[in-house]
Amino acid sequence: MYTERAREILYEWVKSESLRKHCEAVAACMEHFAQRTGADADLWVAVGLLHDMDFEQYPHMPESGPATTAISEALLAGAALPDPLPGHPFYGVAHLRETGWSPEVLRAIMSHADYSGITPESPMERTLYAVDEVSGFVTAVALVRPDKSIHTVEVASVRKKMKDKAFAAKVDRAGMIHGAEVIGMPIEELIAEVIAALRAAADRLGLAGV
Repeated sequence: MYTERAREILYEWVKSESLRKHCEAVAACMEHFAQRTGADADLWVAVGLLHDMDFEQYPHMPESGPATTAISEALLAGAALPDPLPGHPFYGVAHLRETGWSPEVLRAIMSHADYSGITPESPMERTLYAVDEVSGFVTAVALVRPDKSIHTVEVASVRKKMKDKAFAAKVDRAGMIHGAEVIGMPIEELIAEVIAALRAAADRLGLAGV
């Protein structure tokens, strides 16, 4: 139920195929970890699909600080909001609030943005924070391989690419490491779990190879 509704919203807000696939990849990781821990996979997948729903239209990421945190807290408290909002993910979360999504979904999405001032605390929040950057990086590693397949990507090859600063330069390596710390596992284990998640969804993600 949540997944179907979330995917409709994602495709309504996002027209970029690459951003849609990123959200689908994060959702696949969320499903993998939910099933691994016995959590509500439907809810976790929805959060993965929705976490960047507004990034195409509102890509600005504001400075962290008391003013940004205050807006985040007002958004989560159901209070009045300024116009305009600071950017991503505020517009998406505001829309979800208006359309009746639960506070846990709103908080999870806010918490994946470091500058929001909302710290990831619940297992769902920590997982979203951890897999966001790593799933994007692992996807990039797969797509530069001659076979363009996630099935031939191994942890060692991902770790090697992490040391290559020119590769996927926009991906924050420190953020990947911190994500592993947030979820409470070594970075190698997190990468392995993300690879497994993306392999299970390879066809949908365009990572099954050529």
